[in-house]
Amino acid sequence: MKLATSLLLSICLVGPAIAEADLKKGEKVFKKCKACHMVGEKAKSKTGPLLNDLWGRAAASEENFKQKKYSKALKRKREEGLVWNDETISAFIENPKKYIKGTKMAIKVKKEKDRVNLLAYLKQFSASEAVEKANTQ
Repeated sequence: MKLATSLLLSICLVGPAIAEADLKKGEKVFKKCKACHMVGEKAKSKTGPLLNDLWGRAAASEENFKQKKYSKALKRKREEGLVWNDETISAFIENPKKYIKGTKMAIKVKKEKDRVNLLAYLKQFSASEAVEKANTQ
């Protein structure tokens, strides 16, 4: 019940907050992620999948990332229909191991404003149509 309440709160807060996001601060927050992830034109998968075109993508489905590197928990979430959008990404990065028990991702972005800024930064690397569609489904 607590997770459902937290997710509902994220849905209500994250959408409007994205409009007030700071891309430079989001890029700074992304430095925590760089050890495992890349974004941008020349990005490649590292320890974790690349994050280009993340919005609207099913969990554990980045085509250039080896499937054996995804946790069983994340693959299970893909089979259950988890698709990345503002709400699911925000809830996941707030506390990955709580959101998906058994995930390999350990880095948390606890502060809501940091998550909002990070999402805005990452959105630059997804098609705007995909972002809009993912957030309206």
